[in-house]
Amino acid sequence: MRNIWLAPLVVLAFSAYGCSAAPAPNQFTTSSSGPGAGGGASGTGGSDGVGGTNFSGTGVGGSASTGGGNDCSVAATLVYVLSTDNDLYSFDPLKKLFKKIGPLACNTTLQPNSMAVDRDAVAYVNYVDSDPFGGGDTAGKVFKVSTADASCTPTPIQLNQGWFRLGMGFSSDSAMGSTEQLFVTGTGDTMGAPSPGLARIDLTKNSVAPIGQFTGALSGKSAELTGTGDARLFGFFTTTPVEVAEIEKKSGAIIKTTKLPKVETPSAWAFSFWGGDFYLYTAPDATLNPGRTTNVSRYRPSDGTTDAAYMTNIGFTIVGAGVSTCAPVEPPK
Repeated sequence: MRNIWLAPLVVLAFSAYGCSAAPAPNQFTTSSSGPGAGGGASGTGGSDGVGGTNFSGTGVGGSASTGGGNDCSVAATLVYVLSTDNDLYSFDPLKKLFKKIGPLACNTTLQPNSMAVDRDAVAYVNYVDSDPFGGGDTAGKVFKVSTADASCTPTPIQLNQGWFRLGMGFSSDSAMGSTEQLFVTGTGDTMGAPSPGLARIDLTKNSVAPIGQFTGALSGKSAELTGTGDARLFGFFTTTPVEVAEIEKKSGAIIKTTKLPKVETPSAWAFSFWGGDFYLYTAPDATLNPGRTTNVSRYRPSDGTTDAAYMTNIGFTIVGAGVSTCAPVEPPK
């Protein structure tokens, strides 16, 4: 569940994201040296309820242990993130702990862009290729990645123009249900074309099945997706200020939205839901701010608060986040 937005010519400097300056002392624990060992910049948190409607009832239909069903492994309840360096990490939001699993072993020259995770703890990872001179996206592929060891296999999923660069998220078909669908949104083209809205990946036909355009002020806007075990779907829209919106899965219509003015409008971003809270991963354009890596903000719908300093300048740049519908939909007790 995320993206990196590359303006024309920025792709030439893609590998520089997140590692071009010495990081500050670490503010959280990580299991590996190198990427992920930095961080520590301070910020300001607090609460806001500015704009839109808070999402009450997010924890309905699940338990503190799983998002639904009894087919879930422990691995399927974790959050996973993907870096610009093509490394896969697990993420424990309560401990503020990233644990490096390893580099993705996908046989491609394309760049990592977004990720979703299914109930078997298998990641679906979107890779994108762009014209280094014009900036337009020219290709996109989806790979299946093991969250145990980062091994990778190609899929036969066919992506077409407008749907090369994806936001991705699984959502269960019913509360406490064990079946789910993979929803995607095209994030528009780096040349400035608008998003085509919401679609799902038809895993029987291995193709994109368009559903509909987002409605209201978010029509045509770029988003990253995250789903829940209580059969809901949400988008992180990179407007100014950014917005978190609940999306109607049958039409793409926006049900309700909340503006989060304390969260930066990012260049690289990702999105996940866990334990009743939303986690927004944001980083600026590395060519303009080479010392900055990802900040993690937590938005808590239950009380309307946004903690923009939940984790800051973590030492690597996140472009994808995935969490399955097995993840808890309520805060652990």
